[in-house]
Amino acid sequence: MSDALPENAQPRRTALDAVHRALGATMTDFAGWDMPLRYGSERDEHHAVRTRAGLFDLSHMGEITVTGPQAGELLDHALVGFLSALKPGRARYTMICDENGGILDDLIVYRLAEDAFMVVANASNAQVVLDALTERQAGFDAAVRDDRDAYALLAVQGPKAHGILASLTDADLEGLKYYAGLPGTVAGASALIARTGYTGEDGFELFVAPEHAEKLWQALLGAGEGEGLVPCGLSCRDTLRLEAGMPLYGNELTRATTPFDAGQGRVVKFEKTTNGGRFVGREALEAAASRAAAAPPRVLVGLVAEGRRVPRTGFTVVAADGTPIGEVTSGAPSPTLGKPIAMAYVDAAHAAPGTTGVSVDIRGKQEPYAVVALPFYKRER
Repeated sequence: MSDALPENAQPRRTALDAVHRALGATMTDFAGWDMPLRYGSERDEHHAVRTRAGLFDLSHMGEITVTGPQAGELLDHALVGFLSALKPGRARYTMICDENGGILDDLIVYRLAEDAFMVVANASNAQVVLDALTERQAGFDAAVRDDRDAYALLAVQGPKAHGILASLTDADLEGLKYYAGLPGTVAGASALIARTGYTGEDGFELFVAPEHAEKLWQALLGAGEGEGLVPCGLSCRDTLRLEAGMPLYGNELTRATTPFDAGQGRVVKFEKTTNGGRFVGREALEAAASRAAAAPPRVLVGLVAEGRRVPRTGFTVVAADGTPIGEVTSGAPSPTLGKPIAMAYVDAAHAAPGTTGVSVDIRGKQEPYAVVALPFYKRER
């Protein structure tokens, strides 16, 4: 799905738009939203998240609430995960696929209560996910509600995130597990506090009413001033997730790929028992699982440059004899490694970490790259 806006359409602005402009942010059109790309140096923002803390506005993400006695069963049918088995207060990474097993989006689902879930979709696919859930809702005693305008979403990420947030809330952050959430009050604002993120660091995502977003942003900046917290844009969010080996929809994940093609087969739960074990795309995904187990045509790998030239999405990966063996899906300089890195789909014969003779064709010149296991970076627990 294209992120482009219809002709003459104006991008939407988050509740923090005036704050970003006052901070001198470079703004960009992303998935129909005017979003901060960076505030200063994206490298400095990246390092702040890795070593201290960063504050993000993620209000472009799409929240969809599913409620009712059969909300869990509906999600088991509509998504590839076993969401009815999720305990209240926990979250799960999952995907929504079409009948052919192609990925429509990757999602995080929070179980808010026995009969209530919140599905968080990527901004560019929020309408697609909403439409699919609404269509798949037929026959279930459950309701699907578009709550995109009901929330602003802030994220504080990094090793100092816990202490910064703890100074503003009496919620039990110590007892909050990874991929869990709880309601609480942060700087006087009611929030869903989730221990989730897209950076490879520990951190929290805060869902609040839009009218409370600016107050919460300023409170977090104030609390983090002595800890080195800085506002961060989408540019460093992308390099952070790339280092952490996290896939991006439209790059590693597309409608032409299945979860098994992307090395994410773990999210598909064939063992779920609701609805007689049936869910959208099951037959196609069973076939994809068999292909992946027997002889995957291509495998998602990490590439680390031996030189300084940066690979970009769509660049060709080649073998020693110049034969094309794959394609780069994401590439960027890695501030943490100090080298260019990339994720790429390559032929299975060249996918083992340590494979030699692999290069990326960068504008007609073959630049040598090392094949490595993902992720490139993993924080110390």
